[in-house]
Amino acid sequence: MRLIVNGASYDVVAPAHETLLVTLRERLHLTGTKLVCGRGECGACTVLLDGTSAYSCLTLTVACDGVSITTIEGVGRGDGGLHPIQAAFVEHDATQCGFCTPGQILAAIDLLGRIPDPTEADVRRGMSGNLCRCGTYPKIVRAVLAAAAPALPND
Repeated sequence: MRLIVNGASYDVVAPAHETLLVTLRERLHLTGTKLVCGRGECGACTVLLDGTSAYSCLTLTVACDGVSITTIEGVGRGDGGLHPIQAAFVEHDATQCGFCTPGQILAAIDLLGRIPDPTEADVRRGMSGNLCRCGTYPKIVRAVLAAAAPALPND
């Protein structure tokens, strides 16, 4: 099958039962996608499939033939700079230990793609499928809201 990951095309042979998480980490060596629960409860394995967030631990690789997959390694600017959501996470100290951060950032990208000007309640609801064992939720919410806020004109 052909996987399109972060804009690059890969021919992959994987057993029918293999999850996308395993394929990304073990076959493509994209280790930013984290394995934590393996049951779709924590969100650490979140990736974007055609722009929509999905738990890669619950997604079979065979279901992703020809689908555009974005992992945390594919987020950012072409010049090596940070994506605005990544920059907001840094600015608002929303990373703490950083283990959940890749999944949080991808969930935030999906959320802001669907709701460009979210309320705090929208962010809390939209990010609720991603757990943070450090309890950094208030900072994550502030970071997502800051990334959504339009840039103020320079005076």
